[in-house]
Amino acid sequence: MELKNKNSEEITGRIHSIESFGSVDGPGIRFILFLKGCPMRCQYCHNPDTWALKEAKTMTAKQAFDQAYRYHTYWKKKGGITISGGEALLQTEFVTEIFKLAKKKQVHTCIDTSGAPFTREEPYFSKFNELLKYSDLFLLDIKQIDDEKHKKLTGHTNTNILDLALYLSEQGKDMWIRYVLVPGVTDDEKDLRELGEFVKKLKTVQRFEVLPYHTLGVFKWEELGLDYALKEVNPPSREEVERAEEILRTAEYTGYLK
Repeated sequence: MELKNKNSEEITGRIHSIESFGSVDGPGIRFILFLKGCPMRCQYCHNPDTWALKEAKTMTAKQAFDQAYRYHTYWKKKGGITISGGEALLQTEFVTEIFKLAKKKQVHTCIDTSGAPFTREEPYFSKFNELLKYSDLFLLDIKQIDDEKHKKLTGHTNTNILDLALYLSEQGKDMWIRYVLVPGVTDDEKDLRELGEFVKKLKTVQRFEVLPYHTLGVFKWEELGLDYALKEVNPPSREEVERAEEILRTAEYTGYLK
């Protein structure tokens, strides 16, 4: 999915968009690079325009970092660079080169990922481990703990995604876990308890966020001529979100919800 060149001035990535002052995708103020391409087809995706690689702007890793670093005075100690998508792990070499440049300047690095491309098979695994050296934080989206429900919701198994979470924990890499609460789809009590028990096994989770499902991206589906499967689903109420958080807490999760 990426061009195989030699260094940060040659390795290119396919870009969807850029946000200069992000405040929710990692700690502090962040420069966020949204990449094109995603192997999953989540029914509630609010950026279906990132799925395909066509019509993508290309940048070299050095161009991307140089543009980000213009804003470094705003980041202070907590902020930095977040690479999201689409799916950032589809362009592992490109992300690695950006992060190498970032660490030379002591910039905090963060990846927002669904984990779908992860595998321990070669050649991907070696590339991922190289990326790991320069990555400070992973924002890992767990869409659904039940594999069959996950396949229905995203078109993809969750087996390798859960394996990624375990691997990051083994390697001592900090994580934020994110879970989108969709009424009637991801709010089953049994699933929530199982998710809580799974996260309890992870040693490096700094934050566990329950994100309310929203419909802000539906217009993009319509513009692309795609059928939106969750048309009849409304966002959860505050009480429904609090219920989910309470179930996750009572699953004896040892970290905290924030």
